[in-house]
Amino acid sequence: MKAHKPRRSALYMPGARRRALDKGRELAADVVIADLEDSAAPAQKDEARENVRDAFARGGYGRRETVVRINPLASPWGTEDVMAAIACGADAVLVPKIDAPEDVRAVAGALRAADAAERVAIWVMIETPRALLGVGDIAATAAEADVPLACLVLGTNDIAKETRIAIVAGRGPMLGWMSNVVLAARAYGLDVLDGVFNTFTDADGFEAECRQAAQLGMDGKTLIHPAQIAAANAIFAPSAGEVARARAIIAAFDRPENRDLGVIGLDGEMVERLHCEMAARTVAIADAIAATDEPR
Repeated sequence: MKAHKPRRSALYMPGARRRALDKGRELAADVVIADLEDSAAPAQKDEARENVRDAFARGGYGRRETVVRINPLASPWGTEDVMAAIACGADAVLVPKIDAPEDVRAVAGALRAADAAERVAIWVMIETPRALLGVGDIAATAAEADVPLACLVLGTNDIAKETRIAIVAGRGPMLGWMSNVVLAARAYGLDVLDGVFNTFTDADGFEAECRQAAQLGMDGKTLIHPAQIAAANAIFAPSAGEVARARAIIAAFDRPENRDLGVIGLDGEMVERLHCEMAARTVAIADAIAATDEPR
């Protein structure tokens, strides 16, 4: 089983604001995303890039993954953004406005040209109608040896804008598309993060949306405010009861009399070997989260 990186909470931080980037070192988010796209006006792009380059190069983010959301590669700023992300040691670049597999391959090519493809991952935003229609093909690039695609991120605000669907509680008009993104991610071993919740003062609404995303199989949620971190971390982590049950299943299958069996009885339930595999993943996630939540 591959090592699991907790990505329960991924906080967007505006690249144009140095104080926000510095504050990210103190927050309990699993991922900090320095944003060079939406939060930086054209006149701020160069300053934002330098802010991010300096902040990430100085380090101090502990076990948090550091990600730079670049401008589209075809924009006047995209190539410089990628170079800055590489230079400052970011763990990944998050690429917006992806439409097709060729867009992912173009970013991979830029990383290879800088000899960075083995140390900088690619995350992509799924936020356009074309991306939603072709998400399976986009995710499939992860199977190509020279494409370090690791994560799909839903851009729900842009999806609503581009498709003209209503933004309503429960996100009914969008649920089918969201499930397709999860399916594509799972088909190619990728993580998938939910889009942002805009009303950061509505704690109940935010928690409901986190629970919905977790039930759909997502790994975490992108955030716009530090106040959202604690709830996301709690909801996207396995509960103590789930972890205890998982450990019990693993222990049961490890008993000498059960090691060669495909199905066993445990506490009045029939448990299959596939449940043991699911249990192993639950324990691996819990252990990874425990390590992440240690003092940094």
